[in-house]
Amino acid sequence: MARKPKITNQQILEAARQVFLQQGFGGSTVEIAQLAGISEASIFKRFSTKEELFFAAMGLPERPLWMKELENLCGKGNLKENLIQVCFQILEFYSEVLPRFMMLHSRGSALPETCAKREQGPMQDVKVLTSFLEREISLSRLRPINATIVAHILVGTLMNYVLSKPIQLSESNCMTEPNDDCDLEHQPKVVSSFVQSLIEVIWLGIAPI
Repeated sequence: MARKPKITNQQILEAARQVFLQQGFGGSTVEIAQLAGISEASIFKRFSTKEELFFAAMGLPERPLWMKELENLCGKGNLKENLIQVCFQILEFYSEVLPRFMMLHSRGSALPETCAKREQGPMQDVKVLTSFLEREISLSRLRPINATIVAHILVGTLMNYVLSKPIQLSESNCMTEPNDDCDLEHQPKVVSSFVQSLIEVIWLGIAPI
C-alpha cells in the first residue's frame, strides 16, 4: 500500500490561519486538524501549544527575520544602504502581518492572553531599531541624535504605508489570498522607491558630520 503523503508544517499553518482568521484564537484545533486532513495529536507533535500555532500561523515569530539580520549589520558596510535594506524587510513583514490582525480586530475575534504579555508589535520594533541606531552613533557612523525619535519615525511611516493601501476586509483578499494590492513582490519598483526616498529624507538629519 502506498504511503499517504506527509503533510508539511506550511499546510498546517495555512489551515490554522484560515480557521483563526474566521474565528479568532477561539478556533478549535480539532477543526484545524480536520481542515488539514490530519489528527489533532499530529498538530501538537509539530507545535507545542495552541499559542505557538497561532503566532506561527499569523506570521509573528518571537524575533522576525529582519531583527536577526539587523544584529549582523551593526558597524558593517554602508550604513545608509543597511537602513534601506532593513526598512524594506520591515515593510515586507508588516505587509504580511498587519492585514491579518486588522481582520481579527474587525471581526472582534479574540487573541491569546499571552499576546498582551508578549513583547511584540511596533513598540518592540522601535526598541530594537533604537538600540541599533544608538550603537551606530557610538561608532560615530551617525551624528548624535535622538535614536528613539528616529526609530519611531521609521516604524510609524512604514506601518502607515502598509495601512494606507486599499484593504477590503473579505475572505478572498490579501489577508487570506495575497493579491497585487498587498503583495510587495508584485510592486518592487514602487516599494523600493518609497523606502529609498524615506531613508534619503531621514539621512539628511542623521548622517555623520
